[in-house]
Amino acid sequence: MTVSVIVPAYNACKTIGQTLKALAQQDYAEAFEIIVVDDGSSDQTAEVIHSFANARYVHQPHAGPAAARNHGASLAKGRMLAFTDADCIPHKDWLSQLMGGFVAGDVAVVMGSYGITNSENLLAYCVYREILFRHQHLLPDFPKVFGSYNVCIQRHVFEHVGGFSTAYRYASGEDNDLSYKIIESGWRIYFERNALVDHFHPTQIGIYLKEQFRHGLWRVMLYASHPAIVTGDGYTFWKDMTEVPWSLWCLLGVFLSASGVVSFKAVVYFLVVPLLMFEIFFARPMLRNSREEFFWGFMMFLRAFSRTLGFSTGILLFLGKKISNKL
Repeated sequence: MTVSVIVPAYNACKTIGQTLKALAQQDYAEAFEIIVVDDGSSDQTAEVIHSFANARYVHQPHAGPAAARNHGASLAKGRMLAFTDADCIPHKDWLSQLMGGFVAGDVAVVMGSYGITNSENLLAYCVYREILFRHQHLLPDFPKVFGSYNVCIQRHVFEHVGGFSTAYRYASGEDNDLSYKIIESGWRIYFERNALVDHFHPTQIGIYLKEQFRHGLWRVMLYASHPAIVTGDGYTFWKDMTEVPWSLWCLLGVFLSASGVVSFKAVVYFLVVPLLMFEIFFARPMLRNSREEFFWGFMMFLRAFSRTLGFSTGILLFLGKKISNKL
């Protein structure tokens, strides 16, 4: 068998049915298997999966998506491992496009891009438009990073680098880590822009910012493991790096103003407002009108603080672990 499609699922009963229906309708000419790893769901995920005769159901205690993907890979029969998520709907030619990307001997991975299922929600639409902007304008044909929601990896390469790191308990950086391990081992990633999966992008601001805090927190471990990508990996670039010290200066300024050391107005005029305008400026090429631009600029402004707080927390936890190991 050429391809095994692996889908981790955790409390995904609302969307996994659409994922499996789309996989059943693939136009890929060869036979392929579908393995869905139920990561200890407490809803009706298992019942939905069992209703699809073409999907192999595997259960594990809740251990996170990295562990679920590794579990699926260990059971797979294919020499190619294709991964998507339980909240993604692959296009009909998804597998065909991915498999067509293995055009050179050193291409070990073919990644694809995102579509959107819930464009009626403003937050979801703006998240999607930013991802699309980064994919179109920042990532080259041979990028340094891929997302586990839409990727196919040669099995021997996946096994050679040890698969996904289960140190990432949540969806937070395990795909970045695997990308860097593959690149560092001498293989290349090819970006097939026509391999698409539609995604249910986040619709709730609080949940989105919480996710961004987690991304910031786990990025500390990524940088510690792969220091060469501190300056960016193509998807993450200098803007993302700039936001961290800028946000910290804003927070420090607010603290100093509360202590009476500096004027609160000065902090707002010289730090906070410029950061907000900076984010709105970057939102403009991504979106269609002023309403969307101002909304997404403000959301990126909030996201900068959420990521920075997560990153700062990650540094403290990382240093604490290092200190405790020395005692």
